[in-house]
Amino acid sequence: MREDIPPLTPATVGREAPTEATVAASRRRLRLDGLGIIASVSGFGLVYGLAARAAGFSPLEASAMSVLVFAGAAQFAAIGYVLGGFSWLGVVLLTAFLNARHFLYGAALAPYLADRPRPVRALMAHVLTDEAFALSIAHFRRIGRGDPGGYWWAAIVTVFIPWNVATLVGVIVGGQIPDPTRYGLDVIFPAAMAGLAVGLIAGRRELVAAIVGAVVGVAVGLAWEPAAGIMAGGLLGPIAGLVTPPAGEQA
Repeated sequence: MREDIPPLTPATVGREAPTEATVAASRRRLRLDGLGIIASVSGFGLVYGLAARAAGFSPLEASAMSVLVFAGAAQFAAIGYVLGGFSWLGVVLLTAFLNARHFLYGAALAPYLADRPRPVRALMAHVLTDEAFALSIAHFRRIGRGDPGGYWWAAIVTVFIPWNVATLVGVIVGGQIPDPTRYGLDVIFPAAMAGLAVGLIAGRRELVAAIVGAVVGVAVGLAWEPAAGIMAGGLLGPIAGLVTPPAGEQA
């Protein structure tokens, strides 16, 4: 069956239009790359479900957060804030700061998806995650244009569905896994994200951004609080990359 190719977007101005074979090959690679993410997201979602159950969340409450909030690390942070006695306003504000990096993700994806209707882009924004961004931006760059079908695969099939299924399983099985860290479930997600980050390094700027972001994130996380480390690294890493001259240019 012929796979539809979306119309050209502003991101493709001045570039040769990709062939159907090019788009199809890139989509196959996206799906293959997504297999490891499905496994990691499932493990991470299972741990979240276990944590939500331990915090007193019902299966309905935990699943509702995964569907309506759908924010991975921010959901873990929210559970900690709730257990710490924070007000709901405080929980919302703190998790919003934690997810501020999505503004950068959205800005990077916007030129590729500018032709989509506003309601569609709003739904795309809701299911935007670190993994969906990494997979889709790499796919868009390979074909030199946006591909809504590829984005939906990365966001829904690779992340949203596994995350929500694993959440439900985790919160239902609850206390039957007394210590998730004993089985290494706590390192699955960081390992997968590290692999994605390495795959996105295509030049000097990306390398500088990755190194600065990692160093700052770990330093601030150890000295203060992990959520603050994520925000600091996510902000300062890209800034360092932007001010770094591209290869071949003098500072």
